[in-house]
Amino acid sequence: MNKRPLILVTNDDGISAPGITALCKIAAKFGDLIVVAPDKPQSGMGHAITINSTIRIQKTNHHPALKEFSCSGTPVDCVKMAVNHIIGHRPDLVLSGINHGSNSSINVIYSGTMSAAIEGALEGTPSIGFSLCDYSIDADFSQAEEFIASIIKSALEKGMPPGTCLNVNIPKLNKELLKGVRLVRQARANWVEKFEERKDPYGREYYWLTGEFVNFEPEALDTDEWALSNGYVSVVPVQADLTDHKYLTHLRYFEV
Repeated sequence: MNKRPLILVTNDDGISAPGITALCKIAAKFGDLIVVAPDKPQSGMGHAITINSTIRIQKTNHHPALKEFSCSGTPVDCVKMAVNHIIGHRPDLVLSGINHGSNSSINVIYSGTMSAAIEGALEGTPSIGFSLCDYSIDADFSQAEEFIASIIKSALEKGMPPGTCLNVNIPKLNKELLKGVRLVRQARANWVEKFEERKDPYGREYYWLTGEFVNFEPEALDTDEWALSNGYVSVVPVQADLTDHKYLTHLRYFEV
């Protein structure tokens, strides 16, 4: 008999978040699960790792897994802990999510969900980060279940290039309104940010980060933002290499 794939599942919203529950339900159809996820929400942590304090793990039982642990560290810590300590070797697939909220465009830089997937890719494992464009705790993840299952199945059967993971974003739409999947690039967009000055009950000043997301190429038809705005699940291949390869050849005058 063929051995079932070993799938590591993590997230950044916490081990008991509805999104990871939905992802585990889908992933369990394709393999045996090891779940290692933060013991509390870790959104916006990016690729942070814990180096100046302890990391603790605790056995939990939220999901249909061979082993499951909550971790006091970041999403990236969870992947490192799973691969190097809990499992002791690379799994066949790393899945991160399903995130409550979009991780399209520039959000991939800040995302704990996607950083966990990128870490999986750095470890040499095919990895996917899933996000639903709905920040509500009551978000309905079942609407995109067929698309998520199809992407997981394809990743297991066809693999991925070393060092590459997938950033999958799903629009907040009912199943019958989802048009399909589009393989696209990351849109050129950014947050226009503002720090609101407020006062606590003792009259002391504090600041709250707010902002507006701006897409600088709204007419481009090959981006994740266009796909999501037009009813498609967006899939963007992502890697950790931040080198501007096009510009590299123009910088030769720096060489001595």
